[in-house]
Amino acid sequence: MHTTISAKLINITAAAFTGAALLFGADAAHAANKIVARVSLSQQIMEVSVDGRPTFAWKVSTGDRAHVTPTGSFKPTRMHEMWYSKKYDNAPMPHSVFFSGGYAVHATYAIKRLGQPASHGCVRLHPDNAADFYQLVETFGPANTSIVIVK
Repeated sequence: MHTTISAKLINITAAAFTGAALLFGADAAHAANKIVARVSLSQQIMEVSVDGRPTFAWKVSTGDRAHVTPTGSFKPTRMHEMWYSKKYDNAPMPHSVFFSGGYAVHATYAIKRLGQPASHGCVRLHPDNAADFYQLVETFGPANTSIVIVK
């Protein structure tokens, strides 16, 4: 149910931004369809802004001591509703948004570990939040999405 409500909210948001863009012109269209997902490694939080407005803040798990999560600014390179890791024993990676090689933002079933480093370098989210993020990227497009990872 949460995913259905969130998907409706995301689609309503997209429609509102598109309507504003049509009303206020091309400059608004360019600005209105941007998503920025900022991941703080030190805080283990992902903050998502749509058109510069804070929209979501979620706990994450990033790379543990033995596995680095890359820092920098990235664009999504590919998306899979369900992916199985070829490197880590076919581990499930639901709602994967890949951003650098084999690194992705994706759902985890280890939700008790959210808020602390625990992954092999990916950015893990609660399954509901990963579904919402996936829907956002799908709705607004990978070209209009930035994933920024900071220490």
